[in-house]
Order: sequence, then structure tokens, then C-alpha cells
Amino acid sequence: MFFFLIGSISIAQITPRIKTSIDSTTIKIGEQINYQINVEIDTTAQVVFPETKLFGALEVIESFETDTIPGLDKYRLIKKYGLTQFDSGNYTIPKLKVLINNKTYLTDSLTVRVNDIAVDTTQQKMYDIKPIVKVTKSYSDWWKYVLGILAFLGIVGALIYWFVFRKKPMSEEEKVALLPPFDRAMMELKKLEESKYLIQSEYKQYYSELTEIVRAYLEEDVHISALESTTDELITKIELLKDSGNLKIEDDTINSFKRILQTADLVKFARSKPEMKTADADRKAIEEIVIKTKEAIPEPTEEELQQTQEYQEELERKKKRKKILIVSILGACLIFISAGIFSAYYGFAYVKDTVLGHPTKELLEGEWIASDYGFPIVSVNTPKVLVRQSIPIPPEAKAMLKEMQFFAYQSRIGLFSIAVGSTTYNDGVELNMQGAIDGALQNMEKGGATNLVTKQEEFVTANGIKGIKTFGSGKFKVPETGEMLKGKYVLLVFGGKNFQQNVIITWKEDDSYADEIVERVLRSVEVKTE
Repeated sequence: MFFFLIGSISIAQITPRIKTSIDSTTIKIGEQINYQINVEIDTTAQVVFPETKLFGALEVIESFETDTIPGLDKYRLIKKYGLTQFDSGNYTIPKLKVLINNKTYLTDSLTVRVNDIAVDTTQQKMYDIKPIVKVTKSYSDWWKYVLGILAFLGIVGALIYWFVFRKKPMSEEEKVALLPPFDRAMMELKKLEESKYLIQSEYKQYYSELTEIVRAYLEEDVHISALESTTDELITKIELLKDSGNLKIEDDTINSFKRILQTADLVKFARSKPEMKTADADRKAIEEIVIKTKEAIPEPTEEELQQTQEYQEELERKKKRKKILIVSILGACLIFISAGIFSAYYGFAYVKDTVLGHPTKELLEGEWIASDYGFPIVSVNTPKVLVRQSIPIPPEAKAMLKEMQFFAYQSRIGLFSIAVGSTTYNDGVELNMQGAIDGALQNMEKGGATNLVTKQEEFVTANGIKGIKTFGSGKFKVPETGEMLKGKYVLLVFGGKNFQQNVIITWKEDDSYADEIVERVLRSVEVKTE
């Protein structure tokens, strides 16, 4: 029992307890709320509380000193923050990282309601509106736009198929029009035989269709202008063809045809009414005339057949060219409309870089790698793995330096590069962080950098370690081409007893994708100090 109790006490001393609380879950716009983190720890534990400007969407307007309440064998640490928000709505204080002995613990998340307040502008003093803060456009609904574009492409494709490539069903008139002239004439004569014109004594309609059928046939197959010719003119043309040997037809056939045409003229213009038997006999006679005319037409020569074939092939080529032209125009319109839609939502530069490609955009949207580098460890997320570089220690520095480890990635296009270094010193060597910064800037100038503008500020990592951030702009030499380009740089330096850690990033100026990469890399930096 004694050893069991001793073990329980030991566990209680080792296991930290973290509690979070707020003094109110509902506030007015701009009103301060006090957020508190309570940590119960062992008396020897080291604790690092979060220090950021935002807890989720709530602004940290004040970070109070940590209160320490000693106990029998523990400490109770109380860390308070003053938070506010200038817009109404429901907000969540997310889970925050608390480092205890370099181990990460997460607090509970809490919800706060920010209510509107009525403002009397006659009594309330007015303040200037806060400046607009640029935010990154959310692409969480990208699938909706992709789905809409796919639906649009499907509709356009269906329309192209329906109006261009689909074999449309032909009407009866189109089927008849595609028949050879002789077959079409015989079919129409058959329909005339089955008509009710003679039963209803519609002789004018009957003879009009009869002569029109034979005239149309002669115009298509014999190639004479028959539809617009009078009876005498048509007979004269046929006789001339017979005399020239281009139509081998008998005189009896020509005379029979002339008689029927004259009868038709009398019916149409003199209102003559022949007997039904005569009208039926004239139809049969026309059938014979069409058949004999077909037989009288000379067979086409090989040259004529070839010309006909070439003509048909040319027609087919024209149809294909027309289809290709239609599809090309529709495709160009589709590309133009799609580009316009994407440009309106994502911006022209983003669409251009997506289509034509952009080196840093591909890095930003590719698969990132989280890894530890060097000793002491530098943890960082990068778009590409950093490769170990061989850097020998100069002889004059061996008395001071124990080991140098350097890892880097350099883009083949442009200025973008990331490097991480860890250096350990021999015992008794004092770390000069400003000297390290100056040395890094001198190395950049030796590499071709000019006109360096330098700024400095404190930098706190994700795990609460403080360092120095040196950043600015200048002109940098592209390693592949030697071209000088305007660029930016950032240098992080951390240090402790007998060691130093560096993170160096360079990138091209006015490269928004590189700016996002740098911001993401800096948010992920964590260093170990032991």
C-alpha cells in the first residue's frame, strides 16, 4: 500500500493539468473578455504559453504577466489574456498550444457570442473605420465550379453532336429527292395512278402533275431546260438532241410525247375534259416515254464518270471542312467562355499561371514535406525536401566551430530558395547572434546580391522559442543564368548555449505565390534548444 501511494504521488507530480476559462461567454462589440489558462505543474517544469496576436478570430489586445501560486509540491500558473472582436457573431477560441518541458499540450476550445449594440451618433463619439485587410480567397467550393463547367461542357458537346455529327432522320420528301431521276419519275407516276384526280374529274391537276413529272425527269437526266419551255420548244430540243446523236429515240416516241403535251395544254388552258380512259392511257404512255428516253441516253464516258466522282468527293470534302470549321468555332467559343468564367472568379493571373504553368505556384499547390533538419533540430514544412549540403569548416574556424550542418533547396527557375542550418560551437565560445546575421548578409553579397535593404524584428516560433528575424529586399543573381532580379529575403537566427540555428529564404519580388509559401514556411518553423 505504501509503494502504491508513493507511485500515485509521483504520477500526480509529473502529469500537468490544464484548464481554460473566460469571464463571460457573451460580450458587446469591442468589449474586452478575459481568457485564462490555468496550469498545474511540477515545481521543476518549464512552461511556455502561446503569444500570438489572434486567438482564432478574436484579437489579443493585452497579455498579462503570469501569476504563480505555489503549493505543497506543485506550482499553479495562471496566464490571462484580454480579447475582443469588432464584428458581431459567434466566435470560437481554438485549442492553443502550451509547451511544458518541450512537450505540446492543447487547451480546450471555447465559444464566445459578440452582440451588436445600438449607437446614438449624437452622443457617441465616432472613430475612423479600420483599413481593409486583404484576405486570401477561399477555394473550398471549387468542386461546385468544376461541376458547373463539366455540365456546361456536356451540354455544348451534346449540341455539337446533335447539330453537326448526328445522322438526322430524313423526311419522305428528302428520301424521294435522293432517288435517281428515273426511279423518282417512275415512283411519282405510280402515285399519280393511285390518286383520285380522275375519279373527282380534276383533269387539270392530273395533267399538270403528269407533264411536270416528265419535264423534271428530262431536265435532270437528259439535261435540257424542260420546265420553262413550251410544248413546241421542248419537242424541238428533243429533236435536235436526236439529230446530233446525243439521244437515240424513235420518232414515234417523240410524236406520242408531243400529242400528250398538246392534250395537257388543252386541259390546262382550254378547260378540255378528255375521257378517263384517255387520261389513264396518256399516263401509261408517259411511263413508256420515260423508259425509252432512259434507254436512249448514251452511257456516260469514263471521263464523265470520273468528273462525277471527283465532284462528289469535293462535295464530301466541303462537308467535312464545314463540320471542322463549326467544331473549331464552338471549341474556341467554349475556351473563351471558360477562361472568362475562371478569370472572373480566380483572376486572370491565376488562370494564366494555371494554364501556362508557374514554378512557385506549382510548389505552393504541390505536396509539402514536414521534416527535422540538423542538430539541434530545426523543424519546418517545405514544398520540397531540403538536401544536405557539404560545407567544410575553414581551418581558421576549427578552433571555434565543432560542426556545421546545412540543408537547402534551390528552384531551377527564378530566385526561390530555402536553406536551414545548424551550427555547434566548442565549449567556451560565446554566441554573437548579430555577428551571425552580419556574416549571413556578407555571404549573400559574395553570392552576387546587391542593394540589400535590411530590417529586424523579434520572431517567435510555433513552439514559443524567440529569435531574430532579418528581412528586406535587394537584387539577387539567378544561379542558372546569372541574371540580376529584384527579390526579397528573410533570415531567422536562433541560438543557445554552444549552438546556433538559421533559416534563410529568398524569392522574387511581386511573386504572390512565393509570398504565400514564405508565410506558410515561417508559420511552421519550430526549433529545439536542447
